[in-house]
Amino acid sequence: MFNNIYHNKKVLITGHTGFKGSWLALWLSQMGANVTGYSLQPPTEPNHFRLLDIDINSVIGDVRDTERLKQVFQEQQPEIVFHLAAQAIVRFSYKEPIETFTSNVMGTVNVLEASRASDGVRAIVNVTSDKCYENREWSWAYREIDALGGYDPYSASKGCAELIAGCWRQSFFNLNDYGSAHHTLLASARAGNVIGGGDWAADRLIPDIMRAVHQQDKVKIRNPQAVRPWQYVLEPLSGYLLLGQRLLEGRKEFAEAWNFGPSENENMTVGEIADQVKKVWPKMDYENSQTTNQPHEAEMLRLDCSKARTKLKWLPVWDGKSAIEKTTFWYKTFYESGEVQSMEHLESFIADAKSRHLAWAEE
Repeated sequence: MFNNIYHNKKVLITGHTGFKGSWLALWLSQMGANVTGYSLQPPTEPNHFRLLDIDINSVIGDVRDTERLKQVFQEQQPEIVFHLAAQAIVRFSYKEPIETFTSNVMGTVNVLEASRASDGVRAIVNVTSDKCYENREWSWAYREIDALGGYDPYSASKGCAELIAGCWRQSFFNLNDYGSAHHTLLASARAGNVIGGGDWAADRLIPDIMRAVHQQDKVKIRNPQAVRPWQYVLEPLSGYLLLGQRLLEGRKEFAEAWNFGPSENENMTVGEIADQVKKVWPKMDYENSQTTNQPHEAEMLRLDCSKARTKLKWLPVWDGKSAIEKTTFWYKTFYESGEVQSMEHLESFIADAKSRHLAWAEE
């Protein structure tokens, strides 16, 4: 996969104890990468990272700790950095805006500066969010050239993180100077809403549903008509890894921003997600609960991923229905037998990508 470029490669993942970060650490370790993770302690109990028990170098640290972060970079000398560490919950950002901005904005500055001070870094994939766009609640999908913004603190912090990446790309990793003044390529990845086994974060739809089902409670669905670009967790990760491959190959035309999301016809409402989960796990019970005085959350959000499809040759593997089925079965199996099926899901995802002859799975 990925032209075997990650085998024996020194990789640093920030946020490796989180949901997406733990899945990325699993995949990279399976490809023979030498993985170092830098992150806070796992944010929940249970948590996917500890359940996986991956054999990687796990460093507990805060991206806001400038000196500690630089020390780890100097000790590990990574060749590629995947920056995922962030305060990632919209509703929490209303309660703790300072923590959100210091983590997501200054944390990104610190990671980019640590990378710049480390001679070995050749590629950086800065992971932000689909919520980095100025959401105008329109029906069109957002493109990489659309305006950045953010109503809530989380979304605004991710817009800022994109501006920071663009600034560092121009000021310190300028493409005109690549190969002479510096040897680092920096890209940003903006993914849609991600679902999959192993997420227990608060105020996220799937974890809220699965906790309630396990506890035999009725789930309260806050915004049943809200539309999001839902996708299985391995979909954007395949995009990040493909993007990282191109950067490591020195392909400077890929050092820019990229959207990774489902096909246009795969966008679903929150209510439709709940209905699909109930079909797979009938014991789930829910009710719509559109209460007043709730923090603002966007109703309509779609991503235009045509750039990744045409230039990166990246395509989704599983449709929305399959993503919900596999996610629900992961939790159902875990709660009923204690079994963690992440490795099985990864193998199945790769096999399906190979059967579709996707570029990253066959190179």
